Amino acid sequence: MIQPLQQAGKVVVIPPKANRTTPREYDKDLYKARHLIENFFARLKQFRAIATRYDKRAINFLGAIYLAASMTWLN
Repeated sequence: MIQPLQQAGKVVVIPPKANRTTPREYDKDLYKARHLIENFFARLKQFRAIATRYDKRAINFLGAIYLAASMTWLN
C-alpha cells in the first residue's frame, strides 16, 4: 500500500500503529508540521462564518479568514 506511493516520490508522514510487528520509518519533523497545520484548520472551522462560508465574495471571505487566524494566533 505504501510502496507505490514511495515509488512515486511521496514521503511517509503518518506514524505506524504502536502494536505493529515491524515498525516503518516516518519523518517525525514533517509529522509535527502536518499536525500543527491540521490543528490550525480545525480552529478556523470553529468560526461559524468560515465553516459555512457566509460571505459570497472571495475578498470578504479572505478577510474573515485573516481575522479568525489573527484571533487564533493571539490566543
